[in-house]
Amino acid sequence: MQVDITAIVAGYAQGYFLMADEETGSLGWYGCRQHALIPLDERFHCPRSLRPLVRGGRFQVRINSAFEQVVEGCAARPKTWISSELKQIYLALHQAGFAHSFETWQGEVLAGGILGITLGAAFIGESMFYRIPNGSKVALVKLVEHLRERGFRLFDAQLMNPHLARFGAFLVDGQEYRKLLQQCLGIPCRFD
Repeated sequence: MQVDITAIVAGYAQGYFLMADEETGSLGWYGCRQHALIPLDERFHCPRSLRPLVRGGRFQVRINSAFEQVVEGCAARPKTWISSELKQIYLALHQAGFAHSFETWQGEVLAGGILGITLGAAFIGESMFYRIPNGSKVALVKLVEHLRERGFRLFDAQLMNPHLARFGAFLVDGQEYRKLLQQCLGIPCRFD
């Protein structure tokens, strides 16, 4: 399968994201009326119950060491929007330096991970998963720390849910999101 990286990146740069239909597997571009953003400032909240796990060293962080495993973990659901075609697109984006995995490990066991795409100073979170309880939650906290250290300005989680709200995620309308995204595109940031 030939992937047009330029066209894919252009779609994300306009505020859209790819999803496959859970029933048919057909791939399409989608937009949101509102985007869930995870704050990269003092509004970010690490739940009290999670703080000992974040500080305790139970999980170690790695970046891009098991990219394909993270994609598979994110897709491993009874119904998934990550089709075989989308997996190939993520792999091509990864090889081109746009898609990344942020992972938590317990020894040599992949505990959890977050799959995302970087464009300038924007991190677009595509999906997350865990194999060991709290693996993805610790990954989220550590990812926010990592993005702050690297100078990222936007962490787009796309769709709001109660889990993200616990961390301080908030909604912005599509127009405001596109404005923020455009500001980030011209700011060079290195993820790994």
